[in-house]
Amino acid sequence: MPTGFDAGDTAWLLTSTALVLMMTPGLALFYGGMVRTKSVLNMLMMSFVSIAVVTVVWLLAGYTLAFGPDLGGWGLLGGLRYIGMHGIGPRSLTGHVPTLIFAAFQLAFAVITAALISGAIADRAKFGAWVVFVAAWTLLVYVPVAHWVFAPGGWILTRLHALDFAGGTVVEVNCGASGLALALLLGPRLGFRKEAMRPHNLPLVLLGAGLLWFGWFGFNAGSAMGANGLAAAAFVNTQAAGCTGMLGWLAVEKRRDGHATTLGAASGAVAGLVAITPSCGSVGVFGALVIGLVAGVLCSYAVSWKYRFGYDDSLDVVGVHLVAGVVGTVLIGVFATAVMTGGAAGLLSGGGGGQLLKQITAVLVVGAYAFTVTYGIGKLIDRIMGFRASAQDEQAGLDLAVHAESAYDHGVLGHGTTQNATRRPATHPDRTPAPEG
Repeated sequence: MPTGFDAGDTAWLLTSTALVLMMTPGLALFYGGMVRTKSVLNMLMMSFVSIAVVTVVWLLAGYTLAFGPDLGGWGLLGGLRYIGMHGIGPRSLTGHVPTLIFAAFQLAFAVITAALISGAIADRAKFGAWVVFVAAWTLLVYVPVAHWVFAPGGWILTRLHALDFAGGTVVEVNCGASGLALALLLGPRLGFRKEAMRPHNLPLVLLGAGLLWFGWFGFNAGSAMGANGLAAAAFVNTQAAGCTGMLGWLAVEKRRDGHATTLGAASGAVAGLVAITPSCGSVGVFGALVIGLVAGVLCSYAVSWKYRFGYDDSLDVVGVHLVAGVVGTVLIGVFATAVMTGGAAGLLSGGGGGQLLKQITAVLVVGAYAFTVTYGIGKLIDRIMGFRASAQDEQAGLDLAVHAESAYDHGVLGHGTTQNATRRPATHPDRTPAPEG
């Protein structure tokens, strides 16, 4: 290998890449358990097909546009030097690791970010339209934002100097704002706020959440790009925030509803993990504990916003990923320490309000860009081929209508799909009591 290659760093990044790639199947299980029985396979497929589509797009053009030499010096987009991974071989290095594994690590981030959006439009999107959307969204939304935040020369990183260690803007705010745009474009599910839409398989949800949590160590600690102390700090911060996120959500549930639920435990952990994603390399352990707790508490309330404002974010991409992503990114401006960042500090470490303003600016810009462009992509697809499934297919269930398969043998179970989804009185359609009407 060429001079500068580090075997330890490479081994850690190989491991981290595998962990992050595993997160998308984990997300598929997490989402699959949260929908009704008639759309389980469709929900799983929306995640799994994202792996294939994003991989092809990334290797052909996404990587070079995100991490190629900056085009025009504006920090907005990379050039085409590496189109089709041209010129990148086994001896090519990025830092101390082979460029190929760096590209694969970044690919894993792009895959799960696209897949996360599917939760906002569960039960009602055409599968073919989703495939086209993922390809277009990756190139037009994810790639530019990744260049702004992660690439040398990206304007958020090198001009604004906002901090985002592992993707609070690129992944969480990006997918949350995009999910909101699609949820508004497609409209609510049939029966939203009127019918029970309970998760059909909570053990599946917990299994998916566990896989996500496990993979998140690669997501965050892997972003140190080496087997070093920063990776260790990110690892510990990730665990800390996931735990306080869960405890915060459960405390709210117990006080508000009288019960601490398994769905709340899974969702609270994810909220904490989302929030620590941008900040795990910038804050100490105390900051991580507080950030996770704040995210768990706020997100437990935020998931009810869809009933108040009338948008149907089916699986709470907005309530969890957007809200927690904003929390984690903005609170860097409060809890960042110079020991972790090597320079920048937040309010509590004597850094003043400058860093906080930078963090807020990054969130607003990425959120506005993702929402606007995603809505435009979705609108164009809707006009050309239709984005929303027919009412008949939605009512019957997308598993049979689209995939000609069923996750469960309802004849053996002794009840039909609709009966299974609503056979018991529900106190809430998804998580919280819905308003009348």
